[in-house]
Formats: sequence, structure tokens, C-alpha cells
Amino acid sequence: MSFSLSKEQKAEVIGSIRRLFIEKLEVELTEVQAGFLLDYFSTEIAPFAYNDGVADAQKFLTRWCEDLPSTCFQEPMTYWHVNDKSKKVRRKPDR
Repeated sequence: MSFSLSKEQKAEVIGSIRRLFIEKLEVELTEVQAGFLLDYFSTEIAPFAYNDGVADAQKFLTRWCEDLPSTCFQEPMTYWHVNDKSKKVRRKPDR
């Protein structure tokens, strides 16, 4: 799974890669070289972050769906309750 960057974002990232190499490694990269590195990272490494994000979203949605019955619950058999003028959706009682 690759991702796409806008022209402006790609230029900013390439500039950051070039700066990293010159300041930390004392190696000067051309824009083309930095672009190749960006392509490499986005193809080889970015999918790890993407897959972690998908797994996190799946965990969140699974927990949310498991809690759905206790989140929304309509009490049955309330027609004759005179004091119960609002038929509110409320949390399901614990049993």
C-alpha cells in the first residue's frame, strides 16, 4: 500500500531528507537521490505504519461494537408507566 503526497508535500519531505543527511551524516544528497529514498521508504516502510493504523482502527471498532448493547437500550413494556413520559434510550441494566 503506497500513499501519495501532493507536489508541495513531496518537495517538503525531500528537503527534510536532504537536511537530515547533511546535518546528521555529513552526506549531501541531490533532490533525485532524496526522491529515490522517499520512494523507497514509502514502498518498504510506510506499510508497517499503515497496517498498525488499520489494526488500531479495527480494535477501536470491535470494542465499540461489543459495547453497543450496553450503550443503547430501549426499555420494553413501558406503555402503562404513568410517570414515564419520555421513552428515553438509556443504558441497558447490568444483569
